[in-house]
Amino acid sequence: MTRVLVVEDDPQLVRALIINLQARQYGVDAAPDGATALRLAAARRPDVVLLDLGLPDMDGVDIIKGLRGWTRVPILVLSARQASDEKVAALDAGADDYVTKPFSMNELLARLRAAVRRTEEVPLAVGTMLVETDDFTIDLVAKKAVRDGHDVRLTPTEWHLLEILVTNPGRLITQKHLLQEVWGVSQSNKTNYLRVYMAQLRRKLETDPAHPRYLITEPGMGYRFEG
Repeated sequence: MTRVLVVEDDPQLVRALIINLQARQYGVDAAPDGATALRLAAARRPDVVLLDLGLPDMDGVDIIKGLRGWTRVPILVLSARQASDEKVAALDAGADDYVTKPFSMNELLARLRAAVRRTEEVPLAVGTMLVETDDFTIDLVAKKAVRDGHDVRLTPTEWHLLEILVTNPGRLITQKHLLQEVWGVSQSNKTNYLRVYMAQLRRKLETDPAHPRYLITEPGMGYRFEG
């Protein structure tokens, strides 16, 4: 049974989440504050954490950092906060994904399943030679991309960007992380670099670059690769 730790101080939402999760055969523990959450996470070892950022005793980002000190459990942030910088802070601290309130239960459950599935898959970065999609193939050892039987010419920067995304399938990678990894800068005013390079990658790899299937933008947040 997959065990979920719900960290949320709204009793009505907690009740709705418990009912919906248990109906789908998830085991559920609930914590109304950060201190309880950290204690339950250590005691119950959940398979996934649903975390509200606005808790009475601790900032959600501090809880993420506390968990990341000892576990890679997927953390899905539930946030009523519209400000993207707070979500980015949560992702940079180690959260795996976020859902903005109000959300549909079906959307939340789909994100939850995806987060759990990613932990069950062998990480692509270890031992995987090829990443194959319906439209192109990425050879991580030879450092080349093939589309329609032809090598795709990628610059070293394009390759570096693509490699980070494809070795983290389905995971939202923040702009800050990509800027730091590829260019060694984290200033948000450099995001135009990313837009330019992502547009080039889509033009080279996507069948319809204007409506990408694989290289997905999360506006104001970052990018993800959907294989």
